[in-house]
Amino acid sequence: MSLLIFVSIVFGILALFFLVRIIHCVRRGRIIRAGGACIAASVSAALCGAGVVLLFSFLSYARLVEERVVSQIEFRRISPLEFQARLMIAGEDDRFFILRGDEWQMDAKIITWTPPATILGLDPMYRLDRLSGRYSDIDREVSDARTVHSLAPAIAVDIWSTARRFPLLAPGVDAYYGTATYVPMADGARYEVSLSRDALIARPVNDQAKAAVGSWDNGH
Repeated sequence: MSLLIFVSIVFGILALFFLVRIIHCVRRGRIIRAGGACIAASVSAALCGAGVVLLFSFLSYARLVEERVVSQIEFRRISPLEFQARLMIAGEDDRFFILRGDEWQMDAKIITWTPPATILGLDPMYRLDRLSGRYSDIDREVSDARTVHSLAPAIAVDIWSTARRFPLLAPGVDAYYGTATYVPMADGARYEVSLSRDALIARPVNDQAKAAVGSWDNGH
């Protein structure tokens, strides 16, 4: 990240230098030189802006060096097809969500780097994005109310969204969703959620979760 800060500062200084150069050339009537300085200032400002966007995103995402545990989640049955989910993330307060259905899924935003961005030496990054429930019964899935909850606050500058919508503005940024397959909910079931470089993996960690997954696998 220190290299990214350095690059942003350098191009910011260059943008200011060329801006002063533009003013100086215009005052002396050197229009052609002013035009060249204007182009240089625009390029420098764009690169500085890109660096700032990356910095904001770097601070709002977590580094992903290898597969790592990102959370645990535990369920309490409220009604036959409604559960309270307790999301536990290290270093954060537990959060509680209501999910309808009998299966759950978690999604994360993942950013990896390709040339030319790889020269910055940045690690892949992730941010948990949403938690949702669904019905294994297709008719209920079509007709009954579904639930989905955001797991991350909206941020003004997000390199992930920029890379998805305007890929030409974010060269070297590979932005995609990492998604866990749907897993059954059960009263008292607890799962551990790990994230690899391309997917979320939910693993049962207690008897209730193991029993739910076992019966779910047999039913599928």
